[in-house]
Amino acid sequence: MSVLAISFLISLAVNLWIVRYSHLHARYTADSDLLGIQKFHVSAVPRIGGLAILIAVLAALLVRHFQNVEVGSFGLLLAAASLPAFISGLAEDVTKKVGVRFRLLATMVSAGLAGYLLHAWLTSVQILGLDNLMLTYPVLAIVITCVAVGGVANAFNIIDGYNGLSSMVAVIILLGITYVAFQVGDHAIMIASIAMIGALLGFLFLNYPRGLIFLGDGGAYFVGFWIAELSVLLTARHPEVSKWFPLLLCFYPIFETLFSIYRRVIIKKSHPGMPDASHLHQLIYRRVVRWSTGDAQDYLRVQRNALTSPYLWVLCLLAVIPALLFWRYHLLLKLFALIFSISYIWLYWSIVRFRAPEFLIINNPSNRSGR
Repeated sequence: MSVLAISFLISLAVNLWIVRYSHLHARYTADSDLLGIQKFHVSAVPRIGGLAILIAVLAALLVRHFQNVEVGSFGLLLAAASLPAFISGLAEDVTKKVGVRFRLLATMVSAGLAGYLLHAWLTSVQILGLDNLMLTYPVLAIVITCVAVGGVANAFNIIDGYNGLSSMVAVIILLGITYVAFQVGDHAIMIASIAMIGALLGFLFLNYPRGLIFLGDGGAYFVGFWIAELSVLLTARHPEVSKWFPLLLCFYPIFETLFSIYRRVIIKKSHPGMPDASHLHQLIYRRVVRWSTGDAQDYLRVQRNALTSPYLWVLCLLAVIPALLFWRYHLLLKLFALIFSISYIWLYWSIVRFRAPEFLIINNPSNRSGR
């Protein structure tokens, strides 16, 4: 519990400092674009919450290092490996000039470092045929590991669209990792996961619901990398944990990314990296949370923003709960991945066609009274 408390308090303190003295660094760190296609905030907001999370995680793990060298060293090595991913994202937060390809490459470099320092390589994915190839050609296992880690990190950046969305999804997933790490007796992974949970909760204190600070690309890539690597390490160190457990655990951000690529390339015939306003969370914001707003009612836009995220938290739980129940059984995990995919597509197309179930829709009281 000391790790959780330390990371929470330091994250909260650093985030408070960033917000309180934002006027000193806003020129470099504020997200001032209020009109972009994926922008839904009403004022300039610091987007370097990831810096506070990194500092908090490092501090908690450093304290743990003095209590238990093996556990602390594990976490610190993982943090060291994360730096290319974090720095590339932070550079984008500050300069607004770092492309997604460079950030993906940097995250893959981080995955390679983690593989080298902690032996964090996927040797199996429990897919017939591919497993034999990975065993025969170790370089293929390395490539798949790096691509998978980079993809998961990018997925958390993609869902980072509303107050509390990406960070709370990360907390839910990390709680799942913590639970299974406890079940198999892996204290190093459990402590590293708890340290990140505490840091995210300290960030959420200011991010949700009012959005006083944002995670930023640095934070999203750091958190996504952390979750991806803990997932790889959990399955690599404990063969009894199905390779599909972390996949189902992270299935919401992963499937959101894959579906976005399909939507852009196949349906819209555009570049897969081209931003748009058609993500599921954006459709829920516009068509399910029917919360009327106006230029003179910025507080209503903040409320609407905050009301959007819980829908996706529940959606995430639809994958996390079966993952926790059946973390040993890959066939059941594959079945629930299929069920989640079908459910996601049904929900998406229902909202697109204005046929979302009535119980999901939130109307502003002014809408119901006819004003």
